[in-house]
Amino acid sequence: MNNLVTGFKKFLSNKNTVTVVGVLLAVFVLYIGYNMRVNAAITPVSVPYATVTINPSTQITQEMIGTMQIPQSMLANSSVYYNASEVLNQYSNYDTVIPRGSLFYRRAVVPESSLPDSLIREDYPEGYVLVNMSLNMQTSYGNQILPGNYVDIYLKAINNLDEDRANQRDTIMVGKLIENVKVLAVLDGNGKNVFENVEEERTPAMMIFAVPEEYHILLRKTMYLRTYDATLLPVPTRESLKEQPGEVRISSEDIKNWINEVTYWTEDMSSTGTVE
Repeated sequence: MNNLVTGFKKFLSNKNTVTVVGVLLAVFVLYIGYNMRVNAAITPVSVPYATVTINPSTQITQEMIGTMQIPQSMLANSSVYYNASEVLNQYSNYDTVIPRGSLFYRRAVVPESSLPDSLIREDYPEGYVLVNMSLNMQTSYGNQILPGNYVDIYLKAINNLDEDRANQRDTIMVGKLIENVKVLAVLDGNGKNVFENVEEERTPAMMIFAVPEEYHILLRKTMYLRTYDATLLPVPTRESLKEQPGEVRISSEDIKNWINEVTYWTEDMSSTGTVE
């Protein structure tokens, strides 16, 4: 036993021997590492691909998606989707045709809200008209008004209808004009969906919703009441939590009558009268 220990110590004390052993170990480690990388590169992975040619702004359905096995090395530095669930029900970009047999690249597949005509695709009742209302961090309650929420729309204006101008005294009028309005989209100053990318902070600038034509005209009149310093204010409600949210409706006939009293609307959609 002592001879074995002594022999091992002599073996380790020989620098040439240690160097050779070290080189052999290094070569072995490199060989193992190289083989692992090669095997990883050539091991096939399953990725989705387009089974048909997909035209721009087209919803991607289950029938359009297939899967294929390709080596991982072919995906190096490629921004592709690895799971079919990531592209299902998404849309091909407005300026992109996805050829048959192509993989799904992230640049080519976007959510519906990213399409330029996404508002036209929104589901709102027949006969309703889209309305855009200015918004900011304060009026959006710190960016807490979300698509799908319901809001009531209040009017703040100066009521100075006293015919005796000498004795006229301006009074502030505030009241609920329309209730149960469903928010369709919240956009920033560049027209981008504020909530499209959670990693990018965007400031709300516009709220989009739809109302019956009668209410749309009433709101348009109000937006032009600069003489009366009219301002429309959205106020969030809990209506979206109900199983059956209430229908959009005029909340105050008095405010409606006041707006109609200080304006009128011609058939060619031009506001005249006292609107300034």
